[in-house]
Amino acid sequence: MSDALINSLAAAVESQPDDLTLRLHLAEMLVTAGRGAEAIGHAAQILAREPGHSAAQQLMARALGGAAPAVPAQDSEDPDATPAVPARGSGDPGEPPTGTEPPPPAAKGVDWAALEEQFGDVVPPRFTRADGEPDPVRGHADRAFDVERSTVTLADVGGMDEVKKRLEVSFLGPLRNPKLRSLFGKSLRGGLLLYGPPGCGKTFLARAVAGEMGAAFISLSITDVLNMWIGSSERNLHDLFESARGHAPCVLFLDEIDALGHKRSQLQSSMRTVVNQLLTELDGVDGGNDGVFVLAATNAPWDVDPALRRPGRLDRTVLVLPPDATARTAILEYHLRDRPVAGIDLPAVTAATEHYSGADLAHLCETAAEYAMRDSIAAGEVRMINQADMLEAAREVRPSTDAWFATARNVAMFANESGAYDDLAAYLKKRKIR
Repeated sequence: MSDALINSLAAAVESQPDDLTLRLHLAEMLVTAGRGAEAIGHAAQILAREPGHSAAQQLMARALGGAAPAVPAQDSEDPDATPAVPARGSGDPGEPPTGTEPPPPAAKGVDWAALEEQFGDVVPPRFTRADGEPDPVRGHADRAFDVERSTVTLADVGGMDEVKKRLEVSFLGPLRNPKLRSLFGKSLRGGLLLYGPPGCGKTFLARAVAGEMGAAFISLSITDVLNMWIGSSERNLHDLFESARGHAPCVLFLDEIDALGHKRSQLQSSMRTVVNQLLTELDGVDGGNDGVFVLAATNAPWDVDPALRRPGRLDRTVLVLPPDATARTAILEYHLRDRPVAGIDLPAVTAATEHYSGADLAHLCETAAEYAMRDSIAAGEVRMINQADMLEAAREVRPSTDAWFATARNVAMFANESGAYDDLAAYLKKRKIR
């Protein structure tokens, strides 16, 4: 078996560690090439993810069998063959007494201590607690985060012109022009905090940034980090940033950052250490963050720890507002394109849905479809979704952003000493929310 082919497969597995089919193929080639000790590690990693993987189980048995070759039986025609060991209890002279039989010789060329150290973290614990949690001494195995490749770009995002300009200046422009970036000493590290009412497309915008730059995309929520065991949450957070650094250029999206990076003055000691770890990772103390662009989103920026918004961390803040008229029209078209519609005046519906979020508009289309379906069931024949359905749904579904702006108004008026919410104050003044 060609070593060059094996090395190529090993490189492919290293770049795609979660591709179990590719890893299994590499392990089979290693066994065929007589490199069973290396194949054991790959088979163990497959079984750690899928304990019932029959092909990996058979391959593990073959690899283990090849790691310690059996002693050949004595051949009467070969005087140089190794003598066979007499069966226990055969009564031959010189047979050691029962209970004092010497242990079998160790397989030559196998460093068991090295194998134990190499695969100790790969093989999962044999016993778990009744509730399914792992052994508290070992903690959780190394996390494997989903690394995506987004097909959405900023061209798919309706409106948000100011947000797009900010992204272009802070990251996308320097990324496309490496010579200018070098000339002006612009770093690709740093982060952007997206805030605004819920349902206005902050997550969609983050995916569009990743798709625009052709970068990897990793999305994180608080459930991916927090763990009941001391130190495990901090380790999960470190593993996340290490994965992002390994896939640079990468967009790392921290959703609901106010939950993960809440003000430490309002937290218990166990959660304060998680915030401290997040600050350390954003600073890139243990590893450079060049090529890792951190996007964070929150509905409550006033609850985020101030240290997270210092220069070099989430140092740029952008307000993501409800979609404007052009964006609302595009959103309505998207949610009606696969539904039976007739006679809908989109400009009129757009005018009736001012201050609606993208999620509100999706719910409005769903409600209008329910009206038409209800009448279709009652009449026994299909009725199209019409303008009356859309306007009736607009009267029933009220914009969810009003409650958020009522809360944000107090912050913009009474807690804006540093000018962090000037854009929010300007928008509230424009809407005459006082």
